[in-house]
Amino acid sequence: MEKIRIAILGYGNLGRGIECAVRQNEDMELVAVFTRRDPSSVVTVSGAPVYSAGQLLQKKEEIDVLMLCGGSATDLPRQTPEYAEYFNVVDSFDTHAKIPQHFATVDQAAKEGGKVAMISVGWDPGMFSLNRLYANAILQDGSDYTFWGKGISQGHSDAIRRISGVKDAKQYTIPVESALASVRACENPDLTTRQKHTRECFVVAEEGADKAKIEQEIKSMPNYFADYDTTVHFISQEELLRDHAGIPHGGMVLRTGKTGINGENNHVIEYSLKLDSNPEFTACVLTAYARAAYRMNREGITGCKTVFDVAPAYLSAMSPEEMRAHLL
Repeated sequence: MEKIRIAILGYGNLGRGIECAVRQNEDMELVAVFTRRDPSSVVTVSGAPVYSAGQLLQKKEEIDVLMLCGGSATDLPRQTPEYAEYFNVVDSFDTHAKIPQHFATVDQAAKEGGKVAMISVGWDPGMFSLNRLYANAILQDGSDYTFWGKGISQGHSDAIRRISGVKDAKQYTIPVESALASVRACENPDLTTRQKHTRECFVVAEEGADKAKIEQEIKSMPNYFADYDTTVHFISQEELLRDHAGIPHGGMVLRTGKTGINGENNHVIEYSLKLDSNPEFTACVLTAYARAAYRMNREGITGCKTVFDVAPAYLSAMSPEEMRAHLL
């Protein structure tokens, strides 16, 4: 079997998750990990070799798909267009408001290089996005709702950690239960962002840091916290490690709608996830879309793509015959 050669840029939680996911896919192999750290300080679980990020282009011919595991705040807006010109890439860019802008920038680079760039892959955006599309297509007369959590958002936690004076941080997204109950009861509430979720932040500040300034920066951060009721707790590193070591998450995407001549029948479509490890699950989604990126590029397809542009069959290692026999 010819294996898809996978490389990882960034060996944090998501990068390690992809390493695990690749091991579960027989048609893939991890050929390299690239890091901005000293490569000698990074030891991979699988034994894959580790190189400096500056060596990426030297290894271009040895890589089929490059998995970009940086954060959405500052890493991916720069890295994805930079590397999409040279590699098939997959990223997990999750700043919803900026996806159209990110798409346009990456699309130009990928087309210039003749590559496929899968952006905003994961579960939201990603799996939830697909379920929104399917539900909208099926229930024309309806309303959409998305609830996240309770769980730790990697993107929001990363955004906090980039604030000056912050040593470490975890951020929980928490659904408002009364709002969720109203949706499930087909009451079709008109909910603001603030009415659907709250955000709770646990922050370890650097010694001598201005905590009031940090709290204000968090609560006023556009696209992340400004539109939510946000609580900030300052705790010690020991408390963070003791009480917030896991990375659970999950959520629900729902569409309620009506059918019938007079709209007399109510329907609820609900897709939910309950995840022990957000990065490991996200990594599994990215790995499936790496297969799709590789296959699509081999067919001559180029440019930026999202989950909406990928036929489901591209994701599976099964043959078309196996899919028809076992999954239909």
